[in-house]
Amino acid sequence: MSTVGIVLISHSRALAEGAAELAAQMGVGEVAVRPAGGDGEGGLGTSIDLVEQAVREADGGAGVVLIADLGSSVLTARTYLEELEDARAGRPGEPETRVVLADAPFVEGAVAAASASAGGADMTAVVRAANEAYAFRKT
Repeated sequence: MSTVGIVLISHSRALAEGAAELAAQMGVGEVAVRPAGGDGEGGLGTSIDLVEQAVREADGGAGVVLIADLGSSVLTARTYLEELEDARAGRPGEPETRVVLADAPFVEGAVAAASASAGGADMTAVVRAANEAYAFRKT
């Protein structure tokens, strides 16, 4: 059974890697959770190249959910999706991975998405689980 993969996009490499580690544990080793953090040279920022690589690594055939932390990481995710659509338009008939940006809190959304994916949820349900993580109250 293939699971929905998850890519965590952050301005910080360490933050993306830490959140990916936590989410992967919640995915009980069944879910590919990949970080795409930093500018690619070790500094703060975002990189479409890192997102593209992480999506390839996370793709197990059931789709990939992107979860971004804030600001330009959201813009990087959206730009990646636009470029992906443009590339697909030039290659009709090729199999394609479905990639979606979730509107979710970074850590809580990643954990919820990984848990749902590990439970066999499809792409729509994984995105919904990530998005619903906004409702998790701490008090």
